[in-house]
Amino acid sequence: MTRAKHIPIRTCIGCGEKKPKGELLRIVKTPEGTLTIDLAGKKGGRGTYICFNLDCLEKAIKKKSLQRSLKVNEIDRDLLERLKELLPKGQ
Repeated sequence: MTRAKHIPIRTCIGCGEKKPKGELLRIVKTPEGTLTIDLAGKKGGRGTYICFNLDCLEKAIKKKSLQRSLKVNEIDRDLLERLKELLPKGQ
């Protein structure tokens, strides 16, 4: 008898929905302190997850949940611009 493969569940910091890890975008604060987008979901460091949806990013920015979850004071504008380009509007 084979076991079903475990699928990790993560929570979007924008809308609060729980989804499989593969359906969310990971943003990472590396041990060096830089913030990056982790498309593969395998980089080391403190990570947080967000839906592939621009509305969720805007909610996370407004609530400051992106800063809180990554434990930083400010999010780099370049990172926010790259995220806005990467994420589609609405669903």
